[in-house]
Amino acid sequence: MKLSRIILFGNNIEALKGFYQSIFNFPVVEEIEGEWLVFDAGGMEIAFHRIGEPYRNEEPFRVESNTKLVFSIDDDLVSFRKRLVEKSVKMKDVKSFDGIDFIFCDGEDVEGNIFQLSQKKA
Repeated sequence: MKLSRIILFGNNIEALKGFYQSIFNFPVVEEIEGEWLVFDAGGMEIAFHRIGEPYRNEEPFRVESNTKLVFSIDDDLVSFRKRLVEKSVKMKDVKSFDGIDFIFCDGEDVEGNIFQLSQKKA
């Protein structure tokens, strides 16, 4: 058994699509416009499913979740973070921890889903 797909619920699927394509350049593998979206995110898929009718049209919609998507990157994390900040993406500072061979940086997508960029230290 392997984990093959993560599904997150969202309100504005088109905005989420624009965010993840512009930031990470993920290709779309399935789509029902405005309702359902699946990205190929490397070793697994990330899907967005529109939330149920009673929760729609709460603008701006902000998700409440304890989930964090972690993306390993080969690019220089500090430079990548700077490019995201220049695109007005909410990003925290780069951090590291003793005994861990990676540097990290958390950010938020357009609906408040938390993601982390992770890069192996040089």
